[in-house]
Amino acid sequence: MSNGMPFGLKIAIINRAFRKKLDEKASTMGLTSVQLRVLGSVSRLEASGETEIHQNDLERLEHVTHPAMTKMLQRLESKGFIRCVPSLQDRRYKKITCTERSKGIHKVILAQDEEVLSELCRNFTEDQKKTLLLMADMLLQNIDAD
Repeated sequence: MSNGMPFGLKIAIINRAFRKKLDEKASTMGLTSVQLRVLGSVSRLEASGETEIHQNDLERLEHVTHPAMTKMLQRLESKGFIRCVPSLQDRRYKKITCTERSKGIHKVILAQDEEVLSELCRNFTEDQKKTLLLMADMLLQNIDAD
């Protein structure tokens, strides 16, 4: 099936398949995979000791626009997964925090991500899987360098 297929199309198909599987897992929590990923970023940053997480931090991290992130955060807040309160450091910003419902959710997300990756790489050797992850990291470094 993939012989002669352009690389971009391969990546798009892989992305859709990965997102579909993550959407199935996220839907059990009433979320989409994209919402879950953003929520995971907030949870991970809090767990790493960040005292103030702002919308622009998440936009940069997730590579999304300001309007898209605004909608995402509004949905997560209305569903009770995050709180947005005025920053104590700079009143122009809102501090984003996980609620009790979502604290530590980044660990659940990592496990789900690993499940989906393992499923998609089920016939890979461990070395092939490590190589795939290494090359993905290299592609991301190139993207970030642009």
